[in-house]
Amino acid sequence: MNYNIVPHTFSVDRAGREKLNGHKALVVWFTGLSGSGKSTIANRVEQALFKEGIHTFSLDGDNIRSGLNKGLTFSQEDRRENLRRIAEVAKLFVDSGMVVIASFISPLKSDRDFLKKIIGKDHFVEVFVNTSLEECEKRDVKGLYAKARAGEITNFTGIDAPYEVPAKPDIKIETEKEELQASVAKVLNYLQAKLKINQ
Repeated sequence: MNYNIVPHTFSVDRAGREKLNGHKALVVWFTGLSGSGKSTIANRVEQALFKEGIHTFSLDGDNIRSGLNKGLTFSQEDRRENLRRIAEVAKLFVDSGMVVIASFISPLKSDRDFLKKIIGKDHFVEVFVNTSLEECEKRDVKGLYAKARAGEITNFTGIDAPYEVPAKPDIKIETEKEELQASVAKVLNYLQAKLKINQ
């Protein structure tokens, strides 16, 4: 079915856009359990980058599922398709010269490897927000764990669906040991070198 599709080569490329923006393009991918603090940290990181004149855009699970991926279920197949679409969108933003801040549970190693393959490992920064299941359940801001424990939600990561801890993330954040400001600083310090256009 794809034999009639011929990719078009544009005169303005990613390198040119990076030069214009004054920084490299990246995807900063936050992974962790629901309630781990991914979105909170990601939001603070984007705010700090934005203040420094970095061109950013945020992609978040709830927002994507209410639009682009509306209609996808939480079956294993649909979860993978959800992430595939997000990765393709993130790749487009990288090609546009942007820094993408992505916050998604992305529980399986195979799926995270798949994401890196689509986006490109040189443009992918994996941030593991390591918060225990017990702490996530205590927070339970959205009431999702309570519903999962009651059987009202199935295929819920950490309850009846697995979360595979990243073996070698680029950045590991332990929210039960670190203050929010320190976690944000850890990400920003790592990104400082990655964003330099002359490296």
